[in-house]
Amino acid sequence: MNAGLPLADPEALAAFVHLEERLRAARSLPELRFSIANETFGLFAYRQAFVWELTAGTPRLATVSGLAQLTAAAPFAQWLDALGRTLNAREGLDGEHVTADDLPAAVAADWAAWLPAHLLCFVIDAPDGHRLALVAFALDDPVPDPVQPWLARLPAVWGHAWWALSGRRAARIGQPLRRLMRWVLPLAVLAAMAIPVRLSVLAPAEIAPMQAFAVSAPMDGVIREFHVQPNQSVSAGERLLTLDDTTLRSRREVALRQLAVARADALAAAQKAFDNAASRSELAVLEGRVAERQAEVASIDQQLARIVVTAHKAGVVIFGDTLDWEGKPVVTGERIALLADPDDAGVLVWLPVADAITLEPGAPLRLFLQVAPTAALSATVVQSSYQATLSPEGVASYRLRARFESLSAEDARRVRIGLSGTAKLYGERAPLGYYLLRRPLAALREWTGW
Repeated sequence: MNAGLPLADPEALAAFVHLEERLRAARSLPELRFSIANETFGLFAYRQAFVWELTAGTPRLATVSGLAQLTAAAPFAQWLDALGRTLNAREGLDGEHVTADDLPAAVAADWAAWLPAHLLCFVIDAPDGHRLALVAFALDDPVPDPVQPWLARLPAVWGHAWWALSGRRAARIGQPLRRLMRWVLPLAVLAAMAIPVRLSVLAPAEIAPMQAFAVSAPMDGVIREFHVQPNQSVSAGERLLTLDDTTLRSRREVALRQLAVARADALAAAQKAFDNAASRSELAVLEGRVAERQAEVASIDQQLARIVVTAHKAGVVIFGDTLDWEGKPVVTGERIALLADPDDAGVLVWLPVADAITLEPGAPLRLFLQVAPTAALSATVVQSSYQATLSPEGVASYRLRARFESLSAEDARRVRIGLSGTAKLYGERAPLGYYLLRRPLAALREWTGW
């Protein structure tokens, strides 16, 4: 090994100058740490060198001479971490020779297993006095006196290069700005919370007729046949469905036979009434029975005339599935289908009570259909229920109706009764803070009763 060059030796001066140039030429902290730990050997001999980087005042082993990569879990690395913390806590460490006797017993116990007798320590300070790192050289013998003046110059070179590469100068210059931002940023956030924004809420919706007419069962019976399909266009007077007439026709046959019997009885009584006073008195009763049977037959005929349900106006027939209705018994007035004008379509919105906001007639609405989620349709709220009811999904909701605004030809083609999607409703303006915290505040009020 090179035992070091005396101070008067030109080669020592050349070695120091070369080392200083290498330190100043470093482009990053890892290159700088490598030069400190490995290239200082050109100035004086040592067994091994260690560099600890200080992060928030705590030393962290960063570089060991002769090692390309550190293993943090290795026993040697863990012991060096403990040694760095011990050295960092000492006063007057710069240029000090440290031995095992100078350290606490817990650290000194393993000294002989890892290091030779002497450890030469230095502190790397920034130009403003801020401690940046620690450097230690493991020596078998103390550094010769002729080399020590050169060593005294090295920490200043290390500190200047480290400070320049670590960006400490920029950090110091930026401290006033950071202090300013500590106040400006919270104020900016508070100011942003006061920005008025429009409240909005999302709710399930569907395209529904604005004015639909109910197709109801005209009498008690069983649906025998549907003559139309769901969402089919029909004209006025077109047949929609037919009720089963088996029971009515049987009743009519019975009523006709009873009417014939009543008429025969009345005719016989009328023939006897010429010479029989009792037959004349009975004739009035039999004629009343004939009138009763005639009224019964007329009533059955009227019911038979109503077994075929027709459309009283042109439109689209809206119902579920024919298989759901055929063969199903219905009662008088039970709604079977809706008859709607396809050109009078609007939006039916089920707004959950938990998401409700204040909405007035004329509030804007945007509808995003599931068949075209990227194309929004504009509408205006025209009706809102005052009392919540259960939606088709079983959620307590307010029912709102909205009318489409002027639609383009393309949008008009997409509007079809029965399509579903999501509606975005816009309410009054409120501060941004209220908009963001509305739901958390509502949940807090629900749990605390405040």
